[in-house]
Amino acid sequence: MDRMVRKQIYITPTQERLLKQHARALGITESELIRRGVSQISRAPAAVPLDEHAWQEELAFIHKRVHKKALGRSRTWTREELYDERLQRLSR
Repeated sequence: MDRMVRKQIYITPTQERLLKQHARALGITESELIRRGVSQISRAPAAVPLDEHAWQEELAFIHKRVHKKALGRSRTWTREELYDERLQRLSR
């Protein structure tokens, strides 16, 4: 086993409660649970940084669609009309 390095951390009371509960449920120490969590993070793919330009383009598209829908009804049918049409086709 590798040499251990001491770390002092601050966690919220809620995190402390969860840490104690999970460690007890697994039958391991809180330290072991933290080590497992760190190991799990190292195996997970890195989060992709937010592409601010792409997000601004998407936001502009969303606003454009909302505005377009606000100008008038975007569809010419109702759900009831679709159901009626389907029932007519099935009853033939």
